[in-house]
Amino acid sequence: MNDFGKVFKVNIFGASHENEVGVLIDGIKAGIPLKVEDFLEQLSRRKPSTYGTPRKEEDLPILASGVYNGYTNGNPLLIMFKNNNTRSSDYEKLINHPRPSHADYVALKKYHGYNDPRGGGAFSGRLTLGLVAASVVASKIFKIDISSEIISLGKETDKDKFKSVLEDVKNKEDSIGGIIRLTIKNLPVGLGEPYFYSLESVISQALFSVGAVKGVSFGSGFLGTKLLGSEFNDLIIDKSGKTATNNNGGINGGISNGNDVIINVAVKPTPSIGKAQMTYNFQDNKIEELIIGGRHDTAIILRMPVVLESMCQIALTDLYLLRKAIENEN
Repeated sequence: MNDFGKVFKVNIFGASHENEVGVLIDGIKAGIPLKVEDFLEQLSRRKPSTYGTPRKEEDLPILASGVYNGYTNGNPLLIMFKNNNTRSSDYEKLINHPRPSHADYVALKKYHGYNDPRGGGAFSGRLTLGLVAASVVASKIFKIDISSEIISLGKETDKDKFKSVLEDVKNKEDSIGGIIRLTIKNLPVGLGEPYFYSLESVISQALFSVGAVKGVSFGSGFLGTKLLGSEFNDLIIDKSGKTATNNNGGINGGISNGNDVIINVAVKPTPSIGKAQMTYNFQDNKIEELIIGGRHDTAIILRMPVVLESMCQIALTDLYLLRKAIENEN
């Protein structure tokens, strides 16, 4: 299913080599000022760097519906992006010789061969454009104070060495992943609806919706399992609920406690690489060498911070509006 949210509802659509990709957003009140220029800064953060795909797209949002005279009109908001720089022929052989660790094989089986394989189709990172756009709208309703940093590339944690690591991987026609840390400050106490719409579960669902994400942890995460309770417990030190440590990552019982929400996100290496790989060819019924054509990212993680921030913004806006709706009902 391509939709997310209970009140602030986001539905993404399109595929990498179709005419356009985009997002349909419902649950937006009328009267919010909105123009194309509002999106440009965040969208520019998603564009590829030196270590990204050579595919260049303008990525200008088209506000196709839901806006009148520069303001939301209360109807669903439709935002589209044109796909102009496509090379579909690069992907023809991948139908029978699917890329390892990509969605090529599972999509073929799940959709009985009717899926669009060009550029990864609906599984392409191109669809994250709509997510970034939706977060811009969400931030006009409930803006969160969020930042992100890449804390590791592969096994390397020294940021001064990141560039040399990237150069080495690029020269080998390979790819690399890493870990991004997200920090959300100044959240009010009380966001999250236990049990099944808790703060952790909603944020995790949102983050895991991004294709390259393979792990999400809060606070000290798995490292916290090595601590005793007396070491792990976050002692409250003042009447605002501030804690001496933050092993729980700003969340107790699925509800924000007023401390910083800390999230670590594992991002896998880009599946598409130039390096030859020995993997199964379903047409020839044997393992054969696969050399992937097309244009790829050495480290998709470099383009991920704004996408992960966007998913947190969307998730928390939905929780904020849901809390307001519940409180108004009561």
